[in-house]
Amino acid sequence: MNIYSFLLILLIILGIIAIFYVITYNTLVVFKLKIEKAEGIIDESLRQKYDVIARLNVMIKKVVTKKDYLKEYIELKDKRISNYEMDRKLTEAENIILEVKGDYEELDNKDFNGALKEIKSINESLISGKTYYNRNTNELNKVIRKFPTNIIAKIHRYKIKPFFDGKNMQDAVLDDFKL
Repeated sequence: MNIYSFLLILLIILGIIAIFYVITYNTLVVFKLKIEKAEGIIDESLRQKYDVIARLNVMIKKVVTKKDYLKEYIELKDKRISNYEMDRKLTEAENIILEVKGDYEELDNKDFNGALKEIKSINESLISGKTYYNRNTNELNKVIRKFPTNIIAKIHRYKIKPFFDGKNMQDAVLDDFKL
């Protein structure tokens, strides 16, 4: 084997490694972009849901003057909390709204029911966004865990991402189930 054959073989091997590296890196980037898209959908849906709940709060205050049922939830916009926590809090607010609606028949009107329908539509968008996020997070985490793609992930500082519910499936905490 002469030097030229050796260099040719070496060049072919390096080319294969480079192609594998680029394909793997592109796979990581694609999943990252999909996760960011899902985060955007979730963010926008949560903002919309918050706005509708704020509108419903105004309608409730016109009927119920003695108690401010949603004060804690309306103040959420001033707090720095995760999307997961915001989703949980807005769901709590939605449940309170439904209870208040059941207690005050004056709230059973076209505007109030229309806003509740908006929330239902937003909830469908949220469920889709969370499903899309979790599915792509799962796929990204699979790629990051596999050899040799884990080496490329470490080079580019990709880490295992938690699912939307905030759970880290990689930690030792076994009782992190939350309702």
